[in-house]
Amino acid sequence: MPKVENAIIMAAGLGTRMRPLTNEIPKPLVKVNGKRMIETIIQGLHKNGITDITIVTGYLADKFDFLANKYSGVKLINNPYYQKYNNLSSLYVARNELKNTIILDGDQLINNLDVLDPAFNKSGYAGSWVNKWTDEWIMHPDDNGRVVSCDRDGGQKGYRLYSVSKWTAEDSEKLRKLVEKEFQAKNYDIYWDDVSMFKYPDKFDLFVHQVDPGDIVEIDSLDELKAIDSSYRSIG
Repeated sequence: MPKVENAIIMAAGLGTRMRPLTNEIPKPLVKVNGKRMIETIIQGLHKNGITDITIVTGYLADKFDFLANKYSGVKLINNPYYQKYNNLSSLYVARNELKNTIILDGDQLINNLDVLDPAFNKSGYAGSWVNKWTDEWIMHPDDNGRVVSCDRDGGQKGYRLYSVSKWTAEDSEKLRKLVEKEFQAKNYDIYWDDVSMFKYPDKFDLFVHQVDPGDIVEIDSLDELKAIDSSYRSIG
């Protein structure tokens, strides 16, 4: 059974939907109920024995510098392409860190630390079952849990995809080569997840890593932040 050796945290984005908060602070460093989102992720990884952590920065990159001093095992990689290109560029600059790896976005809350358990069987994404319509990506697995299709424009009666995924060393090597291929072909505007989920699904056997609703909370906008942390309700 593979075991997660390291983590890559994506933290390069502009966080435009969280303005004005993100005018001066990167979204992953926004505090939710008194704690910075990215720090709760780092602490959760540490509690699971995952201390080799790469943070990919871009927007206001210097604001993250303190994390490398505060937490052992944390290193920063700057993405110089973050303003022009989609997050394919973030995995591209961190591609040599791929092995038995967990990849996460830095702007979410992990409420159940079992989600970060280093033990896993197959490469795949965390997902929770949904019955009603959502505009999030929805994975549809077969009876064995293998993803056979994904609706990127939303759907229902499937597993909502979260930005927490685990990759075996074998799949990581394939992912690395394909990310390089897409970036060098100047397909800059795609998500890195598009590589395995849509562009080359035949190259991977991806499985749903089932989580419960609420185990992972993605905060995409200021309104969603206000709903979780009342201290922000006065911000226009």
